[in-house]
This record gives sequence, structure tokens and C-alpha cells, in this order.
Amino acid sequence: MEKAIIGKKIGMTQIFDEAGHVVPVTVIEAGPCTVVQKKTAEKDGYEAIQLGYQTVPERKLTKPEVGHQKKAGLEELKKVLKEFRLDDCSKYEIGDELKADVFAAGDRVDVTGISKGHGYQGVIKRHGASRLKETHGTGPVHRHAGAMAANSDPSRIFKGKIGAGQMGNEQVTVMNLDVISVDAELGIIAVRGAIPGPKGGVVFLRSSVKKYFEPKGAAGISNNPQKASGRNPQKASARNK
Repeated sequence: MEKAIIGKKIGMTQIFDEAGHVVPVTVIEAGPCTVVQKKTAEKDGYEAIQLGYQTVPERKLTKPEVGHQKKAGLEELKKVLKEFRLDDCSKYEIGDELKADVFAAGDRVDVTGISKGHGYQGVIKRHGASRLKETHGTGPVHRHAGAMAANSDPSRIFKGKIGAGQMGNEQVTVMNLDVISVDAELGIIAVRGAIPGPKGGVVFLRSSVKKYFEPKGAAGISNNPQKASGRNPQKASARNK
């Protein structure tokens, strides 16, 4: 069943699993979120729920935002609103509160956030382009993009050409991360790996759209006698005979 929640990135740390292995995790303060609106297939053509996150004073919202939330009967207005299309929205009603325990350890999630902004950057930092040598007449252009266009035909630069420009500060989704632990009392979700955005940035968690299959066991050593070549005693099959 698909699930979703809004949270705030706290930062990264590491924990130990049952086998004693170090697991790098990102700590997310998830929820509480309130169901502000519910879309139905009969009225809107699709099923979805709109969640609200982070309490905010009324003076910091626009009149349409205030009216939209007061129509739902919310006493505490929310700063962040996000709609999630779920396969089954029948169990949710306007006013319901979602907390971190909607997810459990072992779930797979997609995490969406706004990446860190790096300002205006050149092609080397932004796209990983190569630089020119510093000798033999290269001049002061060793970090420039170089020639851009072709000849008089087509006399233009094709779309997609790498160049300098704004780096970061865009929506990024990291897919198929696994939930390591959930602390319902503190409202904390620990997700394996890194997620986009700075500390304190708002992130959206939802059930992964990719199907995850448990990895099979190790292949082991072949017992085929034809692979135990005496001409190459360094082969694993020959060493373990």
C-alpha cells in the first residue's frame, strides 16, 4: 500500500545494524501532517490527498491559502502543502493526522527535496568538463567552455550544450531508499544514504515506485571439473579442489 508524509531533514549520522555493520543514514523529522484536502475520482478525475506541514501564523499566508485551509476546518494553519497521488485514499479523511509511524523499518521510499544552491558556476564545476593545459599558448581561458557552435550551417548552438549557469537549487528525487528505523515517539525516520537539500530543508517521502527484489545468495564456487584447469592453478575452482 502506498504511503506518504512530509518532513524536515535534520542531518546525517551512522548507526549499527544487527550484524555490527555501519549504516550511513539521514535523519528526517517526519510529520505530524494534516490531511487538508481529498481528491476523488468522481469529482476530480483522480484520487489524491493533500497534506499540510509546519504550523504558521495566519499573517504569513495569502488570503487564498488561509481560505483554503479554513474551509477544511483547520485550527492551526500549515506552511507547506503537498499533494500525493495514492492508490487507495479511502482510509483518509480531511483532518486526519499522519505521523512518522506510517512508515516502518524495511519500507522502500522515494525522497524529494530541493538541492543545495551553489550559485553561478562554470562548466568545470557544474558539468565536470575538462580544463585546458596551462602552457603553450593556452592563455587565460584554461577553464572556459571553448568553442560552442558549428560552422555557418547550422549557425546556432544545439539545445543541451553544457555551459556556465545556475547550479543546484532544483527539485531532486532520490529513489528506492530503505527505511532503517522509525521512532514514533520522537517522530524520526532514519533513511539509508543521502537525500537532497540542506539541514532543515523540507522533504517529501512516499512509497517507492520501483519494485524491490531481495538479492539472491552468493553464486559460490563451481563444481564443474572442466573449470579446474591444471594449466592455471590460480583459478578459484582449481585452488579449492
